[in-house]
Amino acid sequence: MIAPEAPFVAGLNHLLDAESWARERLAPFAGEVVELRPGPLPALRFAIVEGGRVSAAPAEREPSLSLRVGAEALAALARGEDALMRAVDVSGNARLAHEVLLLLRHLRWDVEEDLSRLLGDAAAHRLVATAKRLALWQADAARRAAEALMEYAIDEQRLLPRRAEVDELAASVARLRDAVERLEKRVARLAGGS
Repeated sequence: MIAPEAPFVAGLNHLLDAESWARERLAPFAGEVVELRPGPLPALRFAIVEGGRVSAAPAEREPSLSLRVGAEALAALARGEDALMRAVDVSGNARLAHEVLLLLRHLRWDVEEDLSRLLGDAAAHRLVATAKRLALWQADAARRAAEALMEYAIDEQRLLPRRAEVDELAASVARLRDAVERLEKRVARLAGGS
């Protein structure tokens, strides 16, 4: 059975090999171990080796840096990259964490370049463009399905309140809170005067 780190390390090294700036940023941390905990999945551990590449880390070595990606990261991903980065719990070497998070933000796989080596430039370009259109279509379909479900829940089944109803309830609660505060002040004045 292949350890989960093997494909991860191979893929990460492929990305690092394509970007010399990324290897230069990791090189000073040779010997450090990073642990990535992607929610309920098994932890991925890798060691940074000379030259800024990575290898599978020995199980007995304690990580210098631990990154935990919780279930809330999926929801954060929908809100954008900054929200995703805030959903990652970081503990350990702060300098290494800064570099790893920087790599997470800027290291990208050039799929079209890799495919062009296998299929040629034109076929790779067409395949990537088709995949992008498919991804956009799926995202649009998911957005429209969510909107339709919300409309059904609000208008047809009355499972959820309308936005105006929520706003009116919030305004009523604020008015009630203010009235209670005024009443408490009056009671305090009356009690202080007796």
